[in-house]
Amino acid sequence: MKKYIFIATIALAVSCNTKESKKETNDMSTSENPLLVKSTLDYGAPDFTKIKNEHFMPAILKGMEVQNEEIAKIVANTEAPTFENTILALEESSKTLDNVTAVFYALAGAHTNDVIKENQKELAPKFSKHQDEILLNTKLFEKVKTVHSNLESLNLDDESKHLVKETFKRFAKAGANLSEEDKAKLKDINAKLASLSNDFGKKLLDASKKGGIVVDNKDKLKGFSEEKIKSLEKDGKYEIQLINTTQQPSLQTLENREVREELFNKSIHRTEAGEYNTSDLVKEMVVLRAQKAKILGFDNYASWSLQGTMASNPDKVFDMFNNLIPGSLEKAASEVKEIQAEIKKNGGDFKLTPYDWNFYAEKVRKSKYSLDENEVKQYFEINNVLEKGVFFAATKLYGLTFKKRTDIPVYHPDVVVYEIFEEDGSKLGLFYGDFFARDSKRGGAWMSAFVKQSKLRNQKPVIYNVCNSPKPADGEPALISFDEVETMFHEFGHALHGLFGDQQYASISGTSTARDFVEFPSQVNENWATHPDVLNNYALHYKTGEVIPDTLLKKIKDAGTFNQGYSIIENLCSSNLDMQWHTINVDSNVDDVAKFEKEALAKMKLNVDEIPPRYRSTYFAHIFSGGYAAGYYSYLWTEMLSHDAYDWFKNNGLLTRANGDKFRKEVLSRGSTMDYAEMYKTFAGRDPQAEPMLKARGLK
Repeated sequence: MKKYIFIATIALAVSCNTKESKKETNDMSTSENPLLVKSTLDYGAPDFTKIKNEHFMPAILKGMEVQNEEIAKIVANTEAPTFENTILALEESSKTLDNVTAVFYALAGAHTNDVIKENQKELAPKFSKHQDEILLNTKLFEKVKTVHSNLESLNLDDESKHLVKETFKRFAKAGANLSEEDKAKLKDINAKLASLSNDFGKKLLDASKKGGIVVDNKDKLKGFSEEKIKSLEKDGKYEIQLINTTQQPSLQTLENREVREELFNKSIHRTEAGEYNTSDLVKEMVVLRAQKAKILGFDNYASWSLQGTMASNPDKVFDMFNNLIPGSLEKAASEVKEIQAEIKKNGGDFKLTPYDWNFYAEKVRKSKYSLDENEVKQYFEINNVLEKGVFFAATKLYGLTFKKRTDIPVYHPDVVVYEIFEEDGSKLGLFYGDFFARDSKRGGAWMSAFVKQSKLRNQKPVIYNVCNSPKPADGEPALISFDEVETMFHEFGHALHGLFGDQQYASISGTSTARDFVEFPSQVNENWATHPDVLNNYALHYKTGEVIPDTLLKKIKDAGTFNQGYSIIENLCSSNLDMQWHTINVDSNVDDVAKFEKEALAKMKLNVDEIPPRYRSTYFAHIFSGGYAAGYYSYLWTEMLSHDAYDWFKNNGLLTRANGDKFRKEVLSRGSTMDYAEMYKTFAGRDPQAEPMLKARGLK
């Protein structure tokens, strides 16, 4: 999300023959499929000692079948529609499918294989059709509409009322009010989009995995530590794979400019040509989305998509961009001058390029703040960061305690599991941490759930975080950058949002909120990474155990606004591309993706030669395979909320149990049970303000 899962015995299932898997799919009974029987493990956690590749497809199809049967019962019921026989029955109809897909998509993201990829491809149109058959079911919608119309006369609690409203809005947004002819068109478009999105994700994963560079001479890797070089060695050469963003972490330390240029070019052009080219997929998807919006009665896809969000419409998003761009450009321009001067100081006579930026920015950081990233990493050993940092902050704020569980099966040896307890000793849930990069994992960092909290289903949450920190060579400590530290705090902020869900209904529990709200709690949690009480507890030198010196801590804080012009411009570039793609109408003609990008950036004066978008369109997974279409702006939107909220914490004593309890009660435990603006105002006592964000970014 910042910046959304096998043990040795299960790995054997990866190589099973596809034909054999299909035969077992046909012959397998429900009782033989571990995904279709209630787990006997604590909290209903998935038993990865039993789950194999061949279990997924039959379990998912069975889940769809069960839901279809339940929907048919709702429609066939001759009694007057009520909350119980319509809304509640609909809510519970997906229980089996929810349980199965939670495990399947966890593995598809964090520990995939050829069988799972093939399943994904086959399932994409099936899921689209399945969802459409529910949300575009005329008879079902009539029953939902009847309950919604009678809402005020029903004797329902507030959460149940909200579930009715959300259910109705979900059907209406999906097109339930359309004619049968338009519904048929919409179903066709949705099926095509599902397949194209899956194809995009697969191509991008392969491009990133296979599109890096191979260096045959160790001398060309000057700037890397010996540990880093050792971890890259493969068959006598050294392979640097790509991560999902434009800029690559290695560009910060690689001294060889030619190698930097090669790595950057591989990154920025990874999906523009050859077998991994996604340009045609992008063009087809944006046109289909524009057509979908028109059928649904909207001028463009963004206008349709932003229903139910805090922003509510594209104009408000562009207003936010326009408020941020001038100050960001000014800040970035000053950074360009500073870095260009650093190049000259180091004997360079060339113009600053994107593949020079991070390398020389690091030199400026060192000279301006005497901050050496390699020195900083010595204090951030990943286990200390997790247990003495992330968990410690959660204890201080919320009274939580953590117990490592080695008896819970995991899907990969790198995964760790902790049981979490409330202050009074009662059980809260399970947390899985999967922090190291590997070939079978997509890029980025995210949180999701194996089991969502629901009082109705008697389920406590089973949450997981996934990150992509480089795994050290055997026997070496896992030292991470401060950016990666913040990512761990960020993702655990999402985990807390899921763990603290306190709802009857799974569909509106925990992180089931609008995109431009869901990143808010996670970004607030980042702030505790630098709180002195927390930092001094986990920032321990991996050899000596020495607490991070105050001088180094001051440097980290002083450097906090450094390079922020670059950071926010690369984000604005991608956010703008997302909105520009999704505000085209059906009459727009896009022949050339690169040309469209260039014009889209120039339109908003974001065409800064030295600062490319964080994601270019052809590898923008968030919007073309990750569910964030017309929603990438939400990272900036929620950053505004988070800085304003942290300002509230500062004004009320920061890291206290009272503050944690209030934030938990008014935000983290609410799920999607009320209007988000109202929720924020209830917590902070006022509407959010942009001033704290601008100050934090050094833009004011």
